Amino acid sequence: MADPLAEMVSLLQPSAGYFKMVAAAGRWRLRRTEYDEPFYGVVLEGTYRLAVDGHPPVVLREGDFVLIPAALDFTMTSFDPPPDDTQSLPQALGQGEYRIGPPDEPVNVRSLVGHCVLASPDADLLVSLLPQFLHIRDQKRLTTLVELVGEESRAQRPGRSIVITRLLEVIFIEALRSTPAGKEMPGLLRGLADERVAAALRRMHEKPGHAWTVPELASEAALSRSAFFERFRQTVGVAPMEYLLAWRMALAKDLLKRGTATIADVAARVGYSSASTFSVAFARFAGVPPSRYVGDVVAGSSVALV
Repeated sequence: MADPLAEMVSLLQPSAGYFKMVAAAGRWRLRRTEYDEPFYGVVLEGTYRLAVDGHPPVVLREGDFVLIPAALDFTMTSFDPPPDDTQSLPQALGQGEYRIGPPDEPVNVRSLVGHCVLASPDADLLVSLLPQFLHIRDQKRLTTLVELVGEESRAQRPGRSIVITRLLEVIFIEALRSTPAGKEMPGLLRGLADERVAAALRRMHEKPGHAWTVPELASEAALSRSAFFERFRQTVGVAPMEYLLAWRMALAKDLLKRGTATIADVAARVGYSSASTFSVAFARFAGVPPSRYVGDVVAGSSVALV
């Protein structure tokens, strides 16, 4: 049986990228804007507030993990924030460690924060199918991973950065599949949490080259055509055929990037009757024909980060 989430993560090719240890004291405020990379945070000690633009503020506590796959602005503050909009200036301590807040007050918050790198050439599209903001709490497996990150960050042992990077990659995957049922925003996770919609999603992922129709997918979901269409759109955030096209093109880009299949082979694998019809659809979707895309990838100009 196809595993849409595993396939999505595999195509995203996430890595921890950059991270830093932040210790905070007293009252403070940090505002993040104009970043292009997904943000993550692991609370190792203490409590603070996080306000992501467009979402209600949340209080983060020890053991919590947050992931913002999309490039959204947000503000982090102490639990009791400063009365005005004054921004705190982090002080670099060396070796990837920073301090925030009055230097004469004891540290009461420790957090590991950083930016993910998504190596997929189609990362923007794939990220659009994930929730804009994930906050995970009280998940035993994730808590264990967070504790390991905390231990490793404090130990200062050889290979520390490599171990933390690998742990964070596992945390990224665990966070996506640990989202509590009913808490998901529209996207792939919410669709997979709906038994009827998930049946259709898995079939699309099992056979992306099949000539799927809405009535056929509705039958897979055991719903009427109209009920399926609306339920899929509300849970996943896009119409069924729009999702199928996006997934086919993501697969096509990955196959083209690998360079192990001809354009005709790629066309057949993602549901097109000929290389010419696929080329037209691909150019309309990606802005360049497949042959041009392959050349750009080889030249290294198309493989961009989020």
